[in-house]
Amino acid sequence: MSDSAASPARNTDRILTVPNLLSFLRLLGVPLFLYLLLVVESDGWALVVLAVSAITDWADGKLARMLDQYSRLGELLDPAADRLYILAALIGFVIRGFIPWWWAALIIGRDVVLAATLPVLKRYGFTALPVHYLGKAATFCLLYGLPFLLLGQSTSGSVVGQVALPIAYAFIAWGTVMYLWAGAIYLGQVGWIIRNCPLAPKYRHRTA
Repeated sequence: MSDSAASPARNTDRILTVPNLLSFLRLLGVPLFLYLLLVVESDGWALVVLAVSAITDWADGKLARMLDQYSRLGELLDPAADRLYILAALIGFVIRGFIPWWWAALIIGRDVVLAATLPVLKRYGFTALPVHYLGKAATFCLLYGLPFLLLGQSTSGSVVGQVALPIAYAFIAWGTVMYLWAGAIYLGQVGWIIRNCPLAPKYRHRTA
């Protein structure tokens, strides 16, 4: 008997799973992070929230594999939480003067361009394209570089700040390059779909 016949099919429609719970908690932490960073300017606690988000980003994927708790909801929640934390950190850091506005616009602009391709993909029967390994590596670098940047900026002039800032700049530089590169690959995949795939039935009917 084959392994596929012997093992039960995965239930990918599950909602109450440990990885999904972690992703929900990460989403709830986004407004808390912005409140700590911009309203009360408690950089230490904001750093804790950002660092916990980066750690749980790794943990929810690890737990999904260990516990065999993959789900469609998790596939949506995890990248959504990543994007929201990156967006919140970029906006907050620009307001606090930690980073130049053009760098934030570069990262945010990339996501806006990719989001604009979703209606195009829908016409060809796709809801979205799988996350590329380069995009995962880029997100990893940014999610780890941003806490180091906050640590370095909030302790500037100290030994901790002098160590944290170079680490932050290295993570962010590599993350930015890979983030844009992954975006270019994604756009190339969209172009391939447009050239080679038929329209989804309902759009084909409208065109006719």
